[in-house]
Amino acid sequence: MRAKLKPLDQQVVVVTGASSGIGLAAARAFAKAGAAVVLVARNEEALREACAEIEAAGGRAHVVTADVGSPEDMARVTRAAVARFGGFDTWVNDAGVGIYGDSLEVSLEDHQRLFQTNYFGVVHGSLEAARHLKERPGGGVIINIGSILGDMPSPLMGPYVASKHAVKGFTDTLRIDLQRQGAPVQVSLIKPASIGTPFPDHAKNYMETAARVPPPVYAPEVVADAILHAATHPVRALTVGGAGRQLVATYHAAPRFADRLFGAAIPRLSIRKEPKPADDSLHSPSQDGEARTDAYGSRPFSLYTQAHKQPGVVVGLALLGLAAAFAWRNREAIRDGAGPLMRQGVERLPWTRRTGTPGGLQTTLH
Repeated sequence: MRAKLKPLDQQVVVVTGASSGIGLAAARAFAKAGAAVVLVARNEEALREACAEIEAAGGRAHVVTADVGSPEDMARVTRAAVARFGGFDTWVNDAGVGIYGDSLEVSLEDHQRLFQTNYFGVVHGSLEAARHLKERPGGGVIINIGSILGDMPSPLMGPYVASKHAVKGFTDTLRIDLQRQGAPVQVSLIKPASIGTPFPDHAKNYMETAARVPPPVYAPEVVADAILHAATHPVRALTVGGAGRQLVATYHAAPRFADRLFGAAIPRLSIRKEPKPADDSLHSPSQDGEARTDAYGSRPFSLYTQAHKQPGVVVGLALLGLAAAFAWRNREAIRDGAGPLMRQGVERLPWTRRTGTPGGLQTTLH
């Protein structure tokens, strides 16, 4: 049974990780589109600031201070959404933390904590959402925020990469299990490339200098737009950022070459020549409240993502490409036959008639 996807102005949406970055951008976008939003994160102060901003603009929002690593906290989010808005239609699992450092340097404690948030946070949120949406008339949508790093490796981010591979595997399997049960629940996976959020400054950093995401960098609002699209359209998976899709394609087409390329280039592109922040958000909340970073710019659009949100455009472009390829491969035959073909075409036009003049054709308008 398919979920009956409601217009955004009729939805209640839960967004975890809503105190900064993609989560904050998505919460703002949902509220602007008319949805009621339940904001979830560990930083209560940042959540209340976001809530006040949304309500000042005429939106509806509710704050739940919670840790996605705790299943009890996620159950409390559901109870709060039911009490405040009567339930929810879409649940976005965005909360995540990062670690920058060589895999041999990262402590097991840090590695485990990252998985508690990035993987088990998605598991706790997804299971809680699935139980609610299975019983909700019309069902709803679970949107998990993965990464292109769920499809490829990246040096200096071993635990993070592993967690995103795990998120992809869990999301794809959850989708199948819900389909087998006939549950009216859509499960979507959004896979951002490099996004210009404060994520690198919030990450635990084993390096000597500040971290960054490799260019090209896309704005968090581009991801937010993809999330809103998944809340109202049948989306299985959607990559945000054409550059990221190219990296994934390179890795799968030539993994040995990609290993060397990534190993040589990505570490140099992942550092800023600035002192690293004194704290991080791995084990406790850090400075939140911003969707974007001011350390570097970001692209406000992705043609690749926009095209894949509109399958008709993709099919049209593919057909156009095939036509162009066919024309190029047969250019000599087309050129040689262009004269006769043009002549035959003109003879068939409704405003021409054959005459006895030397040229054989006379053009008349009628």
